[in-house]
Amino acid sequence: MSGATDLCFLPARTLVSLLRDRTISAREVMRAHLDRIERLDPTLNAIVARVDRDTALALAGAADARLSRGEDVGPLHGLPWAFKDMQPAAGFPCTMGSRILRDHRPASDSVLVERIRRAGALPIGKTNVPEFGLGSHTYNDVYGTTRNPWDPTKSAGGSSGGAGAALAAGMLPLADGGDMGGSLRNPAHFNGVVGFRPSPGVVPDAPSSLPFGNLAVHGPMARDVADAAFLLSVIAGEDARDPASLPIDAARFAAPLGRDLRGVRVAWCPDLGGLPLDRRVREVLAAQRAVFEQLGCIVEDADPALHDADAIFLALRAFTVATLLGPLLASHRELMKPEAIWNVEQGLALRAQDVGRAMAAQSALLARMRAFFARHDFLVCAVNQVPAFDAELDWPKQIDGVPMEHYLAWMKSAYWISATLQPAISVPAGFTPEGLPVGIQIVGRLRDDRGVLEVAHAFEEANDAARRRPALATT
Repeated sequence: MSGATDLCFLPARTLVSLLRDRTISAREVMRAHLDRIERLDPTLNAIVARVDRDTALALAGAADARLSRGEDVGPLHGLPWAFKDMQPAAGFPCTMGSRILRDHRPASDSVLVERIRRAGALPIGKTNVPEFGLGSHTYNDVYGTTRNPWDPTKSAGGSSGGAGAALAAGMLPLADGGDMGGSLRNPAHFNGVVGFRPSPGVVPDAPSSLPFGNLAVHGPMARDVADAAFLLSVIAGEDARDPASLPIDAARFAAPLGRDLRGVRVAWCPDLGGLPLDRRVREVLAAQRAVFEQLGCIVEDADPALHDADAIFLALRAFTVATLLGPLLASHRELMKPEAIWNVEQGLALRAQDVGRAMAAQSALLARMRAFFARHDFLVCAVNQVPAFDAELDWPKQIDGVPMEHYLAWMKSAYWISATLQPAISVPAGFTPEGLPVGIQIVGRLRDDRGVLEVAHAFEEANDAARRRPALATT
């Protein structure tokens, strides 16, 4: 290897291979990433609750020793890791960005954390999130604001904003995240990386107070699609602690993603039937239609008719937020941000029949999506309606002159897709004139997760946006 930059921007699958054949050591990999974190994270504030350097290097030394003794090692062996600060991880705080939980230190791991540890990753900290993971802009009163590596005056998105910024800057090789209304896809769009929202049940979720809630999922983030699929192969699969998890063959996600796209039917609907889009986002997306056509896809204008997705998502989200955070609002209202209070109160005001109506409407929406995907193989649309915005804002108040009615309204292109439960991915598509990344969202049939990854991989290969790096990370 010719230096830290090479190690920090190598694909995770390449790093793992080099570690396994002992071309490089886990200590070298750890040292390279720590050097980068120490240089860049004072500006970006992406990785929080970090262990000290000596502890991190000792973890890497122990990983090298296991390999030298000939012990079996996992698929993530030797990779530095920071878990999202929404995930319980023994030995680390789990603040969820809230002053209420500033001192919360879980005694045990979530299933996701357990799988990543068992696969051989070396935990060095957590990635920053918005308060309670609410809102797609990572700022909180515990750790502060995470900033965008492409322009540190801009937002890194959220809720997996720390993960997205850390990946883009080369501070982590892979990252875990979660997505209710866009929390994997939005930060991928803002930071020029990949974020994949799997179908519900693909990645188990436990512990959970709502084991059959279907809006929030866990998934992978990476700098390229193949790495995202590689991580999915580690974290996917049934677990008895999550009754909604699916008995799938997770290893199939690690197989090569190459696919002939000739004849694949792509529905083209960047604004999902009339959502306001920032002009810069619209222009980047418009140029990508030709990419799919050059790959051999049959691209047709088609509106998936998501007219009621907004009401469905907002009701089910409010129900979920009130269930999870209602007790904290009653006891610690003064420590909660206004948006969290608003969302909890929206949920507490719901009646049983309101929730029932939203569930019935979602059932009808799912039926319409099945019919839509009988005519089309994939849907392509905007990930988010704006590029990265000023980090000092709480959230964008207007798009293309259209006022946003609440703190979620500027991300409808992500959360409308969440309401459909379809698997969806954000892949880098291009850049605004100011040099800010713009992602494109590829949506597939329910449980055709591998198909979405295959199309995303083909698009990525035909578009060089994913190969660019922030100047801050390469100087």
